Amino acid sequence: MKLLKQLLLLFSVGVLVYACSSSPIKNKPAKEQPVVIANDSLEYQIIIIDIGFTLYLNTVAKPMSYHSQSYLENKNIFYVSAWNERARNPIRYNHNIYENVIDYNSNVDYGLEVNYKLYWYFKFAEQKYKMRLR
Repeated sequence: MKLLKQLLLLFSVGVLVYACSSSPIKNKPAKEQPVVIANDSLEYQIIIIDIGFTLYLNTVAKPMSYHSQSYLENKNIFYVSAWNERARNPIRYNHNIYENVIDYNSNVDYGLEVNYKLYWYFKFAEQKYKMRLR
């Protein structure tokens, strides 16, 4: 049940951000494929369908080996906390961007790939929506 809840909440974040995107990036492919963040051993999956994230991940994000997993985990704890604070305050923050709380457990080893893509999604969102998760 908890796994289903995590998947539903994180998928909803992706859908929300996709629905609220302001304009497509020029020179992008006709149909951008969603970015899948998954850890098969934990049966954990996030699908990000925010327009522009695939291009950002492939052109701006540093290689996966650039940061250690522990660095990314520490950053994600911080980013998730800031995101969730905003999601819990829809009057103060744009509820169209921060619609759902992200269930990220710092005691779970999601693996390098999950933490890498989640970290770079937060960096992408900061740039795209002109916000700081600090």
